[in-house]
Amino acid sequence: MIDSHPQQPAQQIAFWADKIRDMAALGLVFSDNFYERERCERLQSLALEMMAYATDTPLPAMEPLRATVFARPTPAAVVDTAVIDNNGRLLLIRRADNHKWAMPGGALEVGETPKEGGIREVHEETGVRCEITNLIGVFDSRLCGSETAYHLYHMTFLARPLNGDAPDPVSHALEIEATGWFSADELPENIDSGHVGRIPLAFEMWRGEKRPYFDR
Repeated sequence: MIDSHPQQPAQQIAFWADKIRDMAALGLVFSDNFYERERCERLQSLALEMMAYATDTPLPAMEPLRATVFARPTPAAVVDTAVIDNNGRLLLIRRADNHKWAMPGGALEVGETPKEGGIREVHEETGVRCEITNLIGVFDSRLCGSETAYHLYHMTFLARPLNGDAPDPVSHALEIEATGWFSADELPENIDSGHVGRIPLAFEMWRGEKRPYFDR
């Protein structure tokens, strides 16, 4: 994603370095593959060098950040989008890793808003273009039934489709087995545990019965 806000050259380099840092940190957290981790460590070093250059800081002074800021110790921010059409049908994807149904979603990228990330993930995973209409809620992965071992914050949005039914998954969406539209009373049985409690809230928000949720 190209940053839409004009920046000075040093600020732009720092922004790019932060994006590379983010990608490297995610790979080091989630990947068990030796070669993938080696590539991520090299990207992390590149990001450190770029950040040192952009901030006019000696590289040795940046090294302590490798184990703190560059290791992404804070919870990751992810976004899921409940796309519901005029007939009250919810768009779901079936994940290839656990073969369960879920709302389209994924990790936010550096430099994009949650709304932009929600729209991007829906299009990447299903080919559907959508418009965000409301915030369903902000959910802590530890409290919403998610099976992930990592602490995440799920920002969940309501959206309406702009181009009708979902086509077959796009060719590069290897993590998606299938897509489909489902009414509230015809949901598939095998729904991802982290989405089971949020899907009813999505339909309630669509009907105008719900305010945005947050963990109290």
